[in-house]
Parts: sequence; structure tokens; C-alpha cells
Amino acid sequence: MIELRGLTKHYGQTVAVQDLSFTVRPGQVTGFLGPNGAGKSTTMRMILGLDKPTSGVALINGKAYRELDHPLNEVGALLDAKWVHPNRSARAHLQWLAASNGIAKSRVEEVLRLVGLSEVAGKSAGGFSLGMAQRLGLAGALLGDPKVLLFDEPVNGLDPEGILWIRRFMQRLAAEGRTVLVSSHLLSEMAQTAEHLVVIGRGQLMADTTTKEFIERSSEMAVRVRSPQLDQLRSLLTSNGMTVKEDGQGKEGPALIVANVSSDDVGKLAGANDITLFELSPQRASLEEAFMRMTGGAVQYHGEGVDQVMGGAL
Repeated sequence: MIELRGLTKHYGQTVAVQDLSFTVRPGQVTGFLGPNGAGKSTTMRMILGLDKPTSGVALINGKAYRELDHPLNEVGALLDAKWVHPNRSARAHLQWLAASNGIAKSRVEEVLRLVGLSEVAGKSAGGFSLGMAQRLGLAGALLGDPKVLLFDEPVNGLDPEGILWIRRFMQRLAAEGRTVLVSSHLLSEMAQTAEHLVVIGRGQLMADTTTKEFIERSSEMAVRVRSPQLDQLRSLLTSNGMTVKEDGQGKEGPALIVANVSSDDVGKLAGANDITLFELSPQRASLEEAFMRMTGGAVQYHGEGVDQVMGGAL
């Protein structure tokens, strides 16, 4: 388990993390989200003892990282996939890590198989693609068979097959009872990977909830409805104070989106007025839309639109 209590980090006058408190529990993948500059990497570095907090504490199973007797056996981390001597082979790199932490040499071959690098284990890590480097970083994180794992952008550089593999891999690690904290900018992937989300903005906690609850809380409720009596239905809905917009002409025909109502509300109204419905389906925003709605005011750097930058030339 990972516990943060009032964790704060100042760099001079700059506040990177401010009074951050949350708990990452075992048995589920916890996604760690926030805009660029939100303080995610700084927080992970403090958990791992790489940065010293200005105040507050970060604990792993009740201890600060520096107090752990055998860190690699208790915590595994992937923060920088390219942190490998380029002239060392993948196998030599892992053997060096194992030897420095008193881990059996046989474990090296086990983790190479786990991450699918056995066939290239003798090649220099400097020639690895970013995706292969990510796999090697995962192998290093797993070397001591730790119960706590932290991954910073672990799918970076992976192709769709690799992304699917690592999603299932992390979920399997969590299912084994491990604590898994993973940051990622691929929000659509996090929606499928993480059961729980911790969201920060400008170094402060914005949400600590299940993925489902986060999306529901951060997005408006709406209903998509199709009917052969669409004009009559539209008039009925608007006359009852409902906000309606067109949903375009799809393969199934035109539809309406009714905002801030439940499917029960629309269904009862249509039924009472003898209007046939072909579709009545609740709509929810994606994780990306919910994330943008919640964190829009916490983005540190805002860019201009392309047309503004190009002087309207586009």
C-alpha cells in the first residue's frame, strides 16, 4: 500500500505539490492523472525517495522508501525507460541490478520471459526501440517480485498489440494482490485499465474515486433517442422544458440527444403520448471528456489554436 499524507514540494517560489493526501490500495490498478505540470512525476519521485518533500510524508507499507531493508524486493518502478547503459545487453543490465540487490541470477531469465525479451536479451539496450526499452524497464521493476509497483507512462512507444499486452499485464499484477500505481496521458487506455483514479491539478488533489464514478460525476447525463415520429418527439420534449440537439444522420437514421434527463423520463413521456421509440440509450462522456471538464482550469500551459498561430492562414 502507498500512503501520502500532506505531501508538499516547493522549488524556491514554485509549488510543485501542495498538501497531497491519498492512498493507493492493493488489488486494483490505480490511474494517476493530471495535466502536464500537475506534479505527477514529482509525486512519484518523492514516493521513491528520489526527491525530498518540503513537508509531509510518502509511505510504502508504512515506511519511507529510505527505511526499506530491501527496496527492490518491496517496490518496483519504471520512471525512465531509457535509464540503461546503452552498451549493456538487456540480460547484463538485469544481472547487474540483481547482483546489487542480492537477487538470484535465475530471476533474470524469469522476468525476461515475462516481458517477452528472451530472444533479444543478448543485444545492446542502446539499440532498443522505445517500446522494447519499456519492456526492459518493466523487467527491472519486477526483478525483486515486489508487492508495490509504480509505472510512469508505461505504454509510451508501444504499438496497439503492446498496449493491450501491458494493460492485461498490469491488471494481472493487481489481481495477484499487488499495489499498482500508473500514470498515463492515454486516457482512453486508462479508462480500460484502471479501476480507480487519483487526479491532481497544479499539485493538488482533484479527485480520488473509481473510474466509473469519476466519469459519471464529471459529465452530464444525457439520453440518445430515435423514433419514426422524430419531429413530434422533438416538439414534445422541448415543450416539456428539455434541452434537445440533433445527433446527425447515422446508419441507423437521425436521432436526438436529450440533456440532463434519464432514459426513464424520456420513455415515460413518449409512452404517454403514443410515440414509438427505436432507441432509448443513456449517454456518458468518455474519460477524456470528463478529465478535460474537471481539469480545464488546472492546465498550466495553454496553447493558441493553430489558426491563431498561423495568423488565420488556415
